[in-house]
Amino acid sequence: MSSQEEQPQQRRSNLEELAKLGVEIYPRRFDRRHTISELVREHGERTHDDLEEAHLETKTSGRILAIRSFGKANFLVLSDGLARIQIYIRQDALPPLDFQIFKLLDIGDWVGVEGRLFRTKTNEFTIWASRLHFLAKCLLPLPEKWHGLTDIEIRYRQRYLDLIVNPDARRVFETRSRVMASIRSFMTARGYLEVETPMMQPIAGGALARPFKTHHNTLDMDLYLRIAPELYLKRLTVGGMEKVFEINRNFRNEGISTQHNPEFTMMEFYETYADYQMLMTMTEELLETVARESVGTNDITFGEHQISLKAPFTRLSLREAARNAASKRLNCEVTDADLRQRDRAAAIARQVGLDVEAGAGAGKIAMEIFERLCEDQLVQPTFVYDFPTEVSPLSKQKPDDPDTVERFELYIGGFEVANAFSELNDPVEQRRRFEAQIGNRARGDLEAHEMDEDYIRALEYGLPPTAGEGVGIDRFVMVLTNSPSIRDVILFPLMRKRD
Repeated sequence: MSSQEEQPQQRRSNLEELAKLGVEIYPRRFDRRHTISELVREHGERTHDDLEEAHLETKTSGRILAIRSFGKANFLVLSDGLARIQIYIRQDALPPLDFQIFKLLDIGDWVGVEGRLFRTKTNEFTIWASRLHFLAKCLLPLPEKWHGLTDIEIRYRQRYLDLIVNPDARRVFETRSRVMASIRSFMTARGYLEVETPMMQPIAGGALARPFKTHHNTLDMDLYLRIAPELYLKRLTVGGMEKVFEINRNFRNEGISTQHNPEFTMMEFYETYADYQMLMTMTEELLETVARESVGTNDITFGEHQISLKAPFTRLSLREAARNAASKRLNCEVTDADLRQRDRAAAIARQVGLDVEAGAGAGKIAMEIFERLCEDQLVQPTFVYDFPTEVSPLSKQKPDDPDTVERFELYIGGFEVANAFSELNDPVEQRRRFEAQIGNRARGDLEAHEMDEDYIRALEYGLPPTAGEGVGIDRFVMVLTNSPSIRDVILFPLMRKRD
């Protein structure tokens, strides 16, 4: 029998022996007075003499990360997931049952400890145990190098194991929690009302994306998991809610990559009497504030780059960015007119290595040229604004340029973090745009919008001038925590089935 097979068997045997001793092997509660983190934070720097004089008693708990014995002196290392502390175990200082418990412990077990704080001869901050309480048995061995689990597959599939052995993983998710709290605080302080909209919808809308489809048996109707909350949030602004936001889970039936997970989190918000230019300024303030509150700085290390989240951010029009990049790649001048004429734009796209769809217009081709040549170059925060109308069916057109809409995307670290626009509030034009999308769907575009008659009806009741934006929380947390993959910042990312 291999060592890996022997360990679980021995651990189960130890658990049985604990039960024979009358130990409650699955206790219902443990009333600790301090966490390990609190002890280390409040007393970890105190000197030997200071601790001896203070004679501080504590009652704490944690998972065993190490067990060492040197004759009569025995030591445990306990962790609460953030900090560690050493426990000094002597047979003559514990009740007999407690010392028997100690002899049946394994690395990974949970225990409670009572005792006084002191420093050993080697100056190690330690608890001299007077009581030892068994709390839970770890029946499976932790990785041999419990201080670092590097197998990416295991880290994502068994996040609980990742959190046990990788303190940095826990810090990422604590940062994520602070980001969410900071966003809520920022929005509510500015008069926004947090709302909730349906996650199952009869029509998939609000974004160009392929949805997940499900079926409600009682109502005998097909439903779609939300790809975006946009159309419902704008219904609320029609109803008179002038500032609304939602931190929402969205689902898109698309590929998985370092930047994409089929289930992801966004914060989407809408404000009446605003336009996309106003939202650029607000977004700068939002991200600068959230970064400062959640990680303590606006100067962020992301991969090989130092990124500044201090306002103002760079601003660049989409066609200008695509034009400049194509000119540089092809070593010839590409003009704005080239990107607005379908055949010329298609020729440029082919020259830079893109396959051009038969039904794609000049606007969609210009967008694809931008995505191919520009996106990953936008490392410092950059607003890319004024998108082609063709790829923005819910955005308001510029008054002097019907082929362009008042829309921006924010790029940080080489990928999109936010998307916003001045909202189209003309019901006649919105119907025309939906009908164009239906044509695209008929030609095989599975991401195209369906007709949403109720949304058009809502617009007919009158949507005041409004601007809206979605901020990708997962991607922003990637930047703030220097995480190379979106799966590093999602506790339980979707994984392929095991073979």
